[in-house]
Amino acid sequence: MPYQHLLLSVQDRIATLTVNRPDKLNALNSALIGELGSAIDDLQRREDVAGIILTGAGRAFVAGADISELAAVSALEGKRLARRGQEIFRRFEISPKPTIAAVNGFALGGGCELAMSCQMRIASDGAKFGQPEVKLGLIPGYGGTQRLPRLVGRGRALQLLLTGEMIDAQEAYRIGLVNRVVTADQLMPSATALIQQMLTNAPLAVAACIDMVDRGLEMPLDDSLSLEATQFGVLIATTDTAEGTRAFLEKRAPRFRGA
Repeated sequence: MPYQHLLLSVQDRIATLTVNRPDKLNALNSALIGELGSAIDDLQRREDVAGIILTGAGRAFVAGADISELAAVSALEGKRLARRGQEIFRRFEISPKPTIAAVNGFALGGGCELAMSCQMRIASDGAKFGQPEVKLGLIPGYGGTQRLPRLVGRGRALQLLLTGEMIDAQEAYRIGLVNRVVTADQLMPSATALIQQMLTNAPLAVAACIDMVDRGLEMPLDDSLSLEATQFGVLIATTDTAEGTRAFLEKRAPRFRGA
Protein backbone atom coordinates (compact mmCIF):
# COMPACT_ATOMS: atom_id res chain seq x y z
CA MET A 1 0.00 0.00 0.00
CA PRO A 2 1.21 3.59 -0.59
CA TYR A 3 2.45 5.59 2.41
CA GLN A 4 2.69 9.33 2.92
CA HIS A 5 5.50 9.32 5.49
CA LEU A 6 7.27 6.00 4.85
CA LEU A 7 9.34 4.53 2.04
CA LEU A 8 9.36 0.76 1.58
CA SER A 9 11.68 -1.39 -0.49
CA VAL A 10 12.10 -5.17 -0.51
CA GLN A 11 15.14 -6.99 -1.81
CA ASP A 12 16.35 -10.53 -1.15
CA ARG A 13 13.60 -11.08 1.45
CA ILE A 14 14.69 -8.00 3.45
CA ALA A 15 12.28 -5.09 3.80
CA THR A 16 13.78 -1.64 4.38
CA LEU A 17 11.29 0.75 5.94
CA THR A 18 12.43 4.39 5.92
CA VAL A 19 10.73 7.11 7.96
CA ASN A 20 10.44 9.94 5.45
CA ARG A 21 9.69 13.34 7.00
CA PRO A 22 13.19 14.81 6.66
CA ASP A 23 11.95 18.41 6.78
CA LYS A 24 10.62 17.64 10.30
CA LEU A 25 13.60 15.45 11.26
CA ASN A 26 11.17 12.53 10.89
CA ALA A 27 9.19 13.62 13.96
CA LEU A 28 6.43 11.21 14.93
CA ASN A 29 2.93 12.51 14.34
CA SER A 30 -0.31 10.57 14.56
CA ALA A 31 -0.40 9.80 10.84
CA LEU A 32 3.16 8.46 10.83
CA ILE A 33 2.55 6.23 13.84
CA GLY A 34 -0.52 4.83 12.11
CA GLU A 35 1.50 4.13 8.99
CA LEU A 36 4.13 2.32 11.06
CA GLY A 37 1.37 0.07 12.38
CA SER A 38 0.01 -0.63 8.91
CA ALA A 39 3.49 -1.28 7.56
CA ILE A 40 4.55 -3.78 10.21
CA ASP A 41 1.26 -5.65 9.81
CA ASP A 42 1.69 -5.75 6.03
CA LEU A 43 5.28 -6.99 6.29
CA GLN A 44 4.23 -9.81 8.63
CA ARG A 45 1.81 -11.04 5.97
CA ARG A 46 4.18 -10.83 3.02
CA GLU A 47 5.77 -14.14 2.04
CA ASP A 48 8.61 -12.34 0.25
CA VAL A 49 9.75 -10.66 3.50
CA ALA A 50 11.73 -12.48 6.20
CA GLY A 51 13.49 -9.60 7.98
CA ILE A 52 12.93 -5.87 8.51
CA ILE A 53 15.30 -2.89 8.72
CA LEU A 54 13.91 0.41 10.03
CA THR A 55 15.80 3.63 9.34
CA GLY A 56 15.27 7.34 8.73
CA ALA A 57 15.68 9.74 5.82
CA GLY A 58 18.07 12.67 6.06
CA ARG A 59 19.83 13.72 9.28
CA ALA A 60 17.57 11.89 11.72
CA PHE A 61 16.31 8.43 12.53
CA VAL A 62 13.38 9.97 14.38
CA ALA A 63 14.05 13.17 16.33
CA GLY A 64 11.06 12.78 18.66
CA ALA A 65 7.36 13.44 18.74
CA ASP A 66 5.70 16.17 16.73
CA ILE A 67 5.36 18.67 19.60
CA SER A 68 2.71 20.68 17.76
CA GLU A 69 0.30 17.76 18.21
CA LEU A 70 0.80 17.68 21.99
CA ALA A 71 -0.02 21.31 22.76
CA ALA A 72 -3.75 20.89 23.50
CA VAL A 73 -4.07 17.22 24.47
CA SER A 74 -6.22 16.32 27.48
CA ALA A 75 -5.25 13.72 30.10
CA LEU A 76 -7.57 11.12 28.57
CA GLU A 77 -6.39 11.87 25.05
CA GLY A 78 -2.79 11.68 26.24
CA LYS A 79 -3.32 8.22 27.67
CA ARG A 80 -4.97 7.06 24.45
CA LEU A 81 -2.12 8.54 22.41
CA ALA A 82 0.48 6.74 24.52
CA ARG A 83 -1.34 3.40 24.45
CA ARG A 84 -1.72 3.56 20.66
CA GLY A 85 1.99 4.22 20.17
CA GLN A 86 2.94 1.53 22.69
CA GLU A 87 0.78 -1.05 20.95
CA ILE A 88 2.20 -0.26 17.50
CA PHE A 89 5.82 -0.19 18.70
CA ARG A 90 5.22 -3.49 20.47
CA ARG A 91 4.51 -5.12 17.08
CA PHE A 92 8.10 -4.39 16.02
CA GLU A 93 9.40 -5.85 19.29
CA ILE A 94 7.58 -9.18 19.06
CA SER A 95 7.79 -9.61 15.29
CA PRO A 96 8.70 -13.23 14.42
CA LYS A 97 10.65 -11.72 11.52
CA PRO A 98 13.80 -10.06 12.93
CA THR A 99 13.69 -6.27 13.20
CA ILE A 100 16.78 -4.03 13.22
CA ALA A 101 16.86 -0.28 13.75
CA ALA A 102 19.57 1.27 11.56
CA VAL A 103 19.99 4.53 13.46
CA ASN A 104 21.40 7.07 11.03
CA GLY A 105 21.14 10.25 13.12
CA PHE A 106 19.05 11.72 15.92
CA ALA A 107 17.02 9.13 17.87
CA LEU A 108 15.43 11.27 20.55
CA GLY A 109 12.26 10.88 22.60
CA GLY A 110 9.84 8.78 20.61
CA GLY A 111 12.62 8.05 18.14
CA CYS A 112 14.76 6.45 20.83
CA GLU A 113 11.67 4.53 21.95
CA LEU A 114 11.06 3.35 18.40
CA ALA A 115 14.67 2.20 18.05
CA MET A 116 14.42 0.35 21.38
CA SER A 117 11.27 -1.42 20.20
CA CYS A 118 13.27 -3.06 17.42
CA GLN A 119 15.03 -6.24 18.43
CA MET A 120 18.52 -4.92 17.63
CA ARG A 121 20.09 -1.53 16.96
CA ILE A 122 23.02 -0.60 14.73
CA ALA A 123 24.09 3.04 14.91
CA SER A 124 26.15 5.23 12.62
CA ASP A 125 29.03 6.92 14.39
CA GLY A 126 27.18 10.24 14.14
CA ALA A 127 23.96 9.03 15.77
CA LYS A 128 22.61 10.66 18.94
CA PHE A 129 20.28 9.15 21.53
CA GLY A 130 18.22 10.60 24.35
CA GLN A 131 14.93 10.75 26.25
CA PRO A 132 14.45 14.50 26.81
CA GLU A 133 10.77 14.38 27.76
CA VAL A 134 11.36 15.75 31.27
CA LYS A 135 12.44 19.01 29.67
CA LEU A 136 8.84 19.34 28.43
CA GLY A 137 7.27 18.32 31.73
CA LEU A 138 6.54 14.82 30.42
CA ILE A 139 7.80 11.26 30.64
CA PRO A 140 8.36 8.94 27.66
CA GLY A 141 5.00 7.57 26.59
CA TYR A 142 5.89 4.86 24.06
CA GLY A 143 7.74 2.48 26.37
CA GLY A 144 10.92 4.40 27.14
CA THR A 145 10.68 4.14 30.93
CA GLN A 146 10.29 0.37 30.61
CA ARG A 147 12.61 -0.66 27.77
CA LEU A 148 15.53 1.59 28.66
CA PRO A 149 16.22 0.02 32.09
CA ARG A 150 15.78 -3.44 30.59
CA LEU A 151 18.51 -2.63 28.07
CA VAL A 152 21.01 -0.58 30.08
CA GLY A 153 20.12 -1.14 33.73
CA ARG A 154 18.29 0.93 36.31
CA GLY A 155 21.01 3.46 37.17
CA ARG A 156 22.01 4.39 33.62
CA ALA A 157 18.36 4.50 32.54
CA LEU A 158 17.42 6.86 35.34
CA GLN A 159 20.36 9.11 34.54
CA LEU A 160 19.18 9.48 30.94
CA LEU A 161 15.52 9.84 31.90
CA LEU A 162 16.01 12.35 34.73
CA THR A 163 18.60 14.55 33.05
CA GLY A 164 17.17 14.39 29.54
CA GLU A 165 20.76 14.39 28.30
CA MET A 166 21.77 13.33 24.81
CA ILE A 167 24.50 10.73 24.30
CA ASP A 168 26.53 9.81 21.24
CA ALA A 169 26.71 6.45 19.50
CA GLN A 170 29.85 5.27 21.30
CA GLU A 171 28.34 5.94 24.70
CA ALA A 172 25.14 4.20 23.60
CA TYR A 173 27.26 1.19 22.65
CA ARG A 174 29.22 1.30 25.91
CA ILE A 175 26.07 1.13 28.03
CA GLY A 176 24.40 -1.54 25.87
CA LEU A 177 21.78 0.59 24.14
CA VAL A 178 23.06 -0.35 20.68
CA ASN A 179 24.58 -3.59 19.39
CA ARG A 180 27.14 -2.07 17.04
CA VAL A 181 28.52 1.29 15.85
CA VAL A 182 29.70 1.69 12.25
CA THR A 183 30.58 4.52 9.91
CA ALA A 184 27.68 6.19 8.13
CA ASP A 185 28.51 4.57 4.79
CA GLN A 186 28.51 1.13 6.40
CA LEU A 187 25.23 1.50 8.31
CA MET A 188 22.85 -0.09 5.81
CA PRO A 189 25.34 -2.71 4.56
CA SER A 190 26.00 -3.75 8.18
CA ALA A 191 22.29 -3.96 9.02
CA THR A 192 21.65 -5.93 5.84
CA ALA A 193 24.52 -8.32 6.53
CA LEU A 194 23.26 -8.97 10.06
CA ILE A 195 19.74 -9.74 8.81
CA GLN A 196 21.14 -11.96 6.05
CA GLN A 197 23.12 -13.93 8.62
CA MET A 198 19.91 -14.57 10.58
CA LEU A 199 17.99 -15.55 7.46
CA THR A 200 20.34 -18.45 6.74
CA ASN A 201 18.90 -20.12 9.85
CA ALA A 202 15.63 -21.98 10.30
CA PRO A 203 12.78 -19.41 10.38
CA LEU A 204 10.74 -21.29 12.98
CA ALA A 205 13.75 -21.44 15.28
CA VAL A 206 14.50 -17.73 14.76
CA ALA A 207 10.91 -16.82 15.58
CA ALA A 208 10.95 -19.10 18.64
CA CYS A 209 14.14 -17.46 19.98
CA ILE A 210 12.50 -14.03 19.68
CA ASP A 211 9.39 -15.28 21.47
CA MET A 212 11.31 -17.09 24.22
CA VAL A 213 13.50 -14.10 25.07
CA ASP A 214 10.55 -11.70 25.05
CA ARG A 215 8.30 -13.84 27.24
CA GLY A 216 11.02 -15.33 29.41
CA LEU A 217 12.31 -11.97 30.63
CA GLU A 218 8.98 -11.40 32.38
CA MET A 219 8.75 -14.85 34.02
CA PRO A 220 10.36 -16.57 37.01
CA LEU A 221 13.38 -18.58 35.82
CA ASP A 222 11.86 -21.99 36.56
CA ASP A 223 8.76 -21.11 34.56
CA SER A 224 10.74 -19.78 31.62
CA LEU A 225 12.97 -22.86 31.60
CA SER A 226 9.86 -25.06 31.43
CA LEU A 227 8.56 -22.96 28.54
CA GLU A 228 11.90 -23.29 26.76
CA ALA A 229 11.82 -27.08 27.12
CA THR A 230 8.30 -27.19 25.67
CA GLN A 231 9.34 -25.08 22.68
CA PHE A 232 12.44 -27.22 22.18
CA GLY A 233 10.19 -30.27 22.01
CA VAL A 234 7.92 -28.61 19.45
CA LEU A 235 10.82 -27.64 17.21
CA ILE A 236 12.65 -30.96 17.37
CA ALA A 237 9.72 -32.61 15.58
CA THR A 238 9.73 -30.15 12.64
CA THR A 239 10.89 -30.76 9.09
CA ASP A 240 13.41 -27.96 9.46
CA THR A 241 15.12 -29.68 12.38
CA ALA A 242 15.29 -32.93 10.42
CA GLU A 243 16.82 -31.03 7.51
CA GLY A 244 19.22 -29.09 9.73
CA THR A 245 20.58 -32.15 11.51
CA ARG A 246 20.81 -34.10 8.24
CA ALA A 247 22.68 -31.24 6.54
CA PHE A 248 25.10 -31.01 9.47
CA LEU A 249 25.90 -34.73 9.28
CA GLU A 250 26.22 -34.56 5.48
CA LYS A 251 28.44 -31.46 5.73
CA ARG A 252 26.29 -29.30 3.45
CA ALA A 253 24.23 -26.14 3.75
CA PRO A 254 20.66 -26.78 5.00
CA ARG A 255 17.61 -25.94 2.91
CA PHE A 256 15.02 -24.74 5.42
CA ARG A 257 11.35 -24.42 4.46
CA GLY A 258 9.81 -23.01 7.62
CA ALA A 259 7.96 -26.22 8.43
